[in-house]
Amino acid sequence: MYRLLSALKRGFKEKIGWKRLGIALSLIIIALAVTHLVRTLRGVDSALVLTALHDIAPHRIALAALCVVGAFCTLTFYDFFALRTIGRNHVPYRIAAMSSFTSYTIGHNIGATVFTGGAIRFRIYSDYGLTAIDVAKICFLSGLTFWLGNLFVLGIGLTLEPWAASAMDMLPDEVNRLIGIGCFAAIAAYLVWLKTGDKRRELGQNGWKVVLPSARLTLLQILIGVVDLGFCALAMYLLMPVQPHIDFISLAVVFILATLLGFASHAPGSIGVFDAAMLVALPEFAKEQLLATLVVFRILYFLIPFCISISIMGTRELWLSVIQPWQERRRLSEACTAAAQAGAVRQPAQGRK
Repeated sequence: MYRLLSALKRGFKEKIGWKRLGIALSLIIIALAVTHLVRTLRGVDSALVLTALHDIAPHRIALAALCVVGAFCTLTFYDFFALRTIGRNHVPYRIAAMSSFTSYTIGHNIGATVFTGGAIRFRIYSDYGLTAIDVAKICFLSGLTFWLGNLFVLGIGLTLEPWAASAMDMLPDEVNRLIGIGCFAAIAAYLVWLKTGDKRRELGQNGWKVVLPSARLTLLQILIGVVDLGFCALAMYLLMPVQPHIDFISLAVVFILATLLGFASHAPGSIGVFDAAMLVALPEFAKEQLLATLVVFRILYFLIPFCISISIMGTRELWLSVIQPWQERRRLSEACTAAAQAGAVRQPAQGRK
């Protein structure tokens, strides 16, 4: 039996590999989501969608926008927490905030967040002496913050409102509740593991090692993820149609599952996947109204932050590549001119002596 398992493991690594499996799963998720979305949108009346957009109260859009701002403000602490964890205390908060905001929004909108987000982080942090290994650690710890927050909120939601996920995962309420309890159990086991000692908290080998936060700091890490997700889910909740009624916890469960599917697909902006998941999980709402909600949410959470991030990175690159070198050349030229003038003044003075 052991030889058979070893042979299967070797065959899997040689012929398939985790990378190819991940790509295949992403493509399957995208294909299924797009297929369902196309079928769903066939019977949608665009005029009703426009009417539903008009029916969303302006004050609810404004409150949702404030929640999105709160979510991205919380997001800035992902990198700041990671930097302090790996001991790079010389990087100021404003740089961590810029890196976290731009890497997430650009990476998530373009797709392949791990690579695009990592490249943007390295471009920013390399100016402060951080290496590619440091950036990899930051990406790992930021991702850990995201997943811990997801597990905690999902655990609460599935334990209290297990039926909310049934339309999406097609599982009985009892199974969903067990999954929710399992999320809490996983977090508790992780915290206990962290308590066992400093040596056990070190991951990696050779040139890549990262020391995980202590159990106490992990609670702060979970809080950062929970507040971020809470703001995002609240923004969606504020944009939802008033009727039929849905409670916040149930919507949060649906929102998190749809978000996780979007991340798993690696589709740019989770386009198609996130939207299809929301439509599947909330069949009680009219499609036109739910589409109007998704359109506004995408504008607030995806489009506007993406444009801001592109502007920030474009301005930064313009400053570093054009304006700053020009200013340095100008200062150098002025210094040379001043030195030449000073030398010319000193020579006649010496001649008179």
